[in-house]
Amino acid sequence: MSIMIDLAVAIMIIAFALVAVHVSDLVRMTIAFSVMSLLIAVSFYLLGSAYASAFQIAINAGAVTILFLAMIHVMKRRRLD
Repeated sequence: MSIMIDLAVAIMIIAFALVAVHVSDLVRMTIAFSVMSLLIAVSFYLLGSAYASAFQIAINAGAVTILFLAMIHVMKRRRLD
């Protein structure tokens, strides 16, 4: 049963990574990247590494996603000016 859960999480990680690469809208790309990062944190937790999972959530799914959204906001503002 554990192998099936690991395989499902791995397939979802790959699917969201492909979505993040192929989507042309930057906000949707950021959301796909954030979900992919959360799924990577889930896989770390399933492997028994709770600290790596917490750092993955804090850094990639949290801070990097906020930086991407801030960059998108600044780029849209500059296009309007």
